[in-house]
Amino acid sequence: MRIKIKALSTVLLFVAAAAVAQNRWTPELLWQAARIGEEQVSPDGKTLLYGVTKYNLAENLSGKALYTVPVEGGQAKKLVEMDRPVYNPRWRPDGKKIGFLSTQSGSWQLWEINPDGTGLAQVTDYEFGIHNFAYAPDMSHISFTADVKLDETVRDIYPDLPYAEARIIDDLMYRHWDEWHDYQYSHVFFDAYADGKVGGAPKDIMKSERYDVPLKPFGGAEDIVWSPDGKKILYVCKKQTGKEYALSTDSDLYLYDLASGKTVNLTEGFNGYDRNPVFSPDGSRIAWLNMARAGFESDKNTIYLYDLASGRKKPLTAESELSPTTLVWSAQGKDIYFIAGDSATYQVFHLNLKSDRFDRIDPKPSDIRRVTTGRHDYNSLSLAGRYLVGGKTSMSAPLSIFRIDPRTGAETELTFENREFLAKISSGKVEKRMVKTTDGKDMLTWVIYPPDFDPSKKYPALLYCQGGPQSAVSQFFSYRWNFQLMAANGYIVVAPNRRGLPTFGSKWNDQISGDWGGQAMKDYLAAIDDVAREPYVDENRLGAVGASYGGYSVYYLAGIHEGRFKTFISHCGLFNLESWYASTEEMFFANWDVGGPYWIEPKPESYNKFSPHKFVGNWDTPILVIHGEKDFRVPINQGIEAFNAAQLRGIPSRFLYFPNEGHWVLQPQNSVLWHRVFFDWLDRYLK
Repeated sequence: MRIKIKALSTVLLFVAAAAVAQNRWTPELLWQAARIGEEQVSPDGKTLLYGVTKYNLAENLSGKALYTVPVEGGQAKKLVEMDRPVYNPRWRPDGKKIGFLSTQSGSWQLWEINPDGTGLAQVTDYEFGIHNFAYAPDMSHISFTADVKLDETVRDIYPDLPYAEARIIDDLMYRHWDEWHDYQYSHVFFDAYADGKVGGAPKDIMKSERYDVPLKPFGGAEDIVWSPDGKKILYVCKKQTGKEYALSTDSDLYLYDLASGKTVNLTEGFNGYDRNPVFSPDGSRIAWLNMARAGFESDKNTIYLYDLASGRKKPLTAESELSPTTLVWSAQGKDIYFIAGDSATYQVFHLNLKSDRFDRIDPKPSDIRRVTTGRHDYNSLSLAGRYLVGGKTSMSAPLSIFRIDPRTGAETELTFENREFLAKISSGKVEKRMVKTTDGKDMLTWVIYPPDFDPSKKYPALLYCQGGPQSAVSQFFSYRWNFQLMAANGYIVVAPNRRGLPTFGSKWNDQISGDWGGQAMKDYLAAIDDVAREPYVDENRLGAVGASYGGYSVYYLAGIHEGRFKTFISHCGLFNLESWYASTEEMFFANWDVGGPYWIEPKPESYNKFSPHKFVGNWDTPILVIHGEKDFRVPINQGIEAFNAAQLRGIPSRFLYFPNEGHWVLQPQNSVLWHRVFFDWLDRYLK
């Protein structure tokens, strides 16, 4: 990345800000940390390829480089760093080239480089940009996705009105998450490939289909998989449109045969999400993740196995309370490794299939062995010879890649881009605390203390309300809701795994649905009341903060907290459940968690019992409202309604509005602004 310094004063401003309290986390320091990811293991299992993204805060830009490091450990080597973004690195199956995507030539195209960093060359030069590229295992083809325009715009319909700015909308899902539908659909393509050259005649295997691959909004390259013999492409797709798409979570696995051009649905009859397919090494079986209940986006994942010869399917982990994520086959195809949450951490597990015969494979929960232990989250997993490698975070450290011995669980760090950086920063203690809930359950609550914590002093405390609503308060490292950054500003952070959060079994996870303002709110109050009894917590200086469902929680608590809190901060929170239902996009989520539309009879009780706007008459506490214009799951009207209500009631309030952000805040300087306003508000009322 070429860095052009446009304004010395701007640079000095950020340098000076970052230098303050250099031994503690600051918003500026968060953006100095290297962000590591996209790890790929070489075909021989000996070398790890990964990406490192670094940000230039003054320029509001990022740059990315690709590195390699031996799996046995050693010095990392920078492979390539270009003027334009790079992503999606992949080893060629023979290990002699590394492919990746870059906009260096103007659009996203495939480039290759030798593993020693020489021989950089552009491979594709299509008229369109490509994404999610992969090599066929036999190296005869490449696959990728590309956008195909199938719908007409207003200007297509009325070519004599070239300056008309409008949309004609006849069905739902005209916008999703943070983007309006662009009249295009992301399709899977393949093209001939031989030694750095492509055939130049890519074939669309979804021709004329108005569906997207990968799954929107969060699917990626894992949704398109080559068979080991290079003759078939397996992909994940939700083949519905309009209202049906908005109401359904029914994605399926589709197997396309290159020779015949035929596509077969392998999971027909499975009505929930089917995702993350992986072929066994010999290509005879497919393992994938299934959610059983249609419409429930946060249902438990069960590993299923499909036998291609017979077409039979069977569940492997249905009896286990674990909800697996990433799947990895062993080299012999007799074992599956996976990541799953367990008590607010994400660990690596091993499943022994015990038999080579499909009809004899019948694993029990006792056949699942936990490989890793510790206070961390594993976010990715790959096989590397006799080892596994995976990206790991904690509340005190951003992601780094570790080598794992699958037999002993021993972990060895392989990437050290943040080692010297982190050595200069003091982090606070993270304590696991079990809190008794109002219905007699034990709730795991993380308590994060300021660096240099002194128990003889009194500190203000923040109740952190998690979003989701089904998303664990685990050992994640966030670049916005960063607990160590909050602690570095002198706050004790109380982060409960209230009802509705995964990693504690299906019953605990499912209890939030239809009960948003019920036991979960009691859990929040139980957690803050328990910690507030400590002599080092000032019970007169408590705040509550959160985003999404956490933002909803803040709005709801503002009407029922009975004077506990002195201030609130809600980011992209749901305020009025009726107006939210009528303006959100993924209707399956609203139907499952709230109970359905507000106009049906009998009317779901959520609208009267659990909508925060019903309790605005009780609001009496200062509140900061934050919202992004491009948030379409929790649209901007929710933040506007909440802020206007506070203003009209004469409650001290502020509205931080981002016209170019969605459900998150992703741009560097917007993020720093977010933190400055966040802590300014807290300090005003809690210090």
